[in-house]
Amino acid sequence: MFETVLVAADSSVTASRAVATAVELVKAVGGTLHVVTAYKPEPGRGDKLPDEFFDRITDPADLLLADLRAGISRAGLEARYYPAAGDAADAIVRVADQIGADLIVVGNKGMKGVRRVLGSVPNSVAHHANCSVLIVDTVPKAEGS
Repeated sequence: MFETVLVAADSSVTASRAVATAVELVKAVGGTLHVVTAYKPEPGRGDKLPDEFFDRITDPADLLLADLRAGISRAGLEARYYPAAGDAADAIVRVADQIGADLIVVGNKGMKGVRRVLGSVPNSVAHHANCSVLIVDTVPKAEGS
């Protein structure tokens, strides 16, 4: 059903819940898991520093993807990882198109209150994706509900 699943992640707790859901989904139905994290490139970062300097720098997006790789491997699944520059929603949709994703999994962070009206990453992804989108309820439930 879903051969190519892309999950969007940042360093938030809600994103880790979306990743966990995507991992369980891919384990249940098979297919390949792809993980994307978007970042804003630093303007002019390379203008004044020699190339060999960058061999010693680790971008925060790369650190996040390394952490996600470790967690997903512990869950018994292999995945492909993509740091993507730009606006989060645009980057997610762009990577999904590039890999031919059947499904994008995102958390519902930003889907409540004023951001629901003004826009959010999950809302924008849902409106612009060229495939199915699963918006995972990542808000912790109160005990007893």
